Amino acid sequence: MIKAKEITFAYHGMEPVLQNMSMEETKGHCVAFLGNNGAGKSTFLKCLNRILHPKHGTVCLEDRNISGMKQVEIAREMAYVEQHTAASKLTVYDMVLLGRKPHMTIGPSTADYAIVDDAISRMHLEDLKLRYVDELSGGELQKVALARALAQQPKVLLLDEPTASLDLRNQHEVMRIAAEIAKETDMLVIVVIHDLNLALKYCDRFLMFKDGKVFRYGDESVVTEETIKAVYGVDTTIVNVEENKFVVVK
Repeated sequence: MIKAKEITFAYHGMEPVLQNMSMEETKGHCVAFLGNNGAGKSTFLKCLNRILHPKHGTVCLEDRNISGMKQVEIAREMAYVEQHTAASKLTVYDMVLLGRKPHMTIGPSTADYAIVDDAISRMHLEDLKLRYVDELSGGELQKVALARALAQQPKVLLLDEPTASLDLRNQHEVMRIAAEIAKETDMLVIVVIHDLNLALKYCDRFLMFKDGKVFRYGDESVVTEETIKAVYGVDTTIVNVEENKFVVVK
């Protein structure tokens, strides 16, 4: 589905943030990007859909190099939700409808409206759909941004810290929906996330960053007390409770 090979990226005049980063994922997975602040997680996420242009390396989507794709073509295949979404004087419904823009030729069709309604329903935003976006809380705004991304009906969904501004219940709701989308629609979902316990509960693949490089990559077996110590510098104990793994800081 998506294959990134030896991605190296540096901001202008600075040392590389990413060094020879590689990953390959197929559809139907929910992948967590884990690591300390500044490790390169969000930068790598933006390289995957060409928001940022790597200095070296390639990203291919279904064997097609995205460097040769138009931006609208990428938008039809990949949706990106940034960490902080700017509010605007649009209704929630119109904001979500913008997710259909890459697929429209002239204006929205009956099918487009149906897709928007489904995205709003999935994010439980029915009561807010006629509210203006600039009247929403940060958590509500983040859920609207995710609904807009779902309305794109992408093959790959990229989420940059989608739970950062949400309360506990909404954190679990957003991650549960992300995991369900991956399994039910065969979408590839990639999430930059700091909460190890949320990641372990809802994700099935893990890429652990350290100093702009891949430190560990694979299923939940790569998330161990030893790798957490190496990546975060924190001593932890991993316990199993009702078939769920939890990381407890000592």
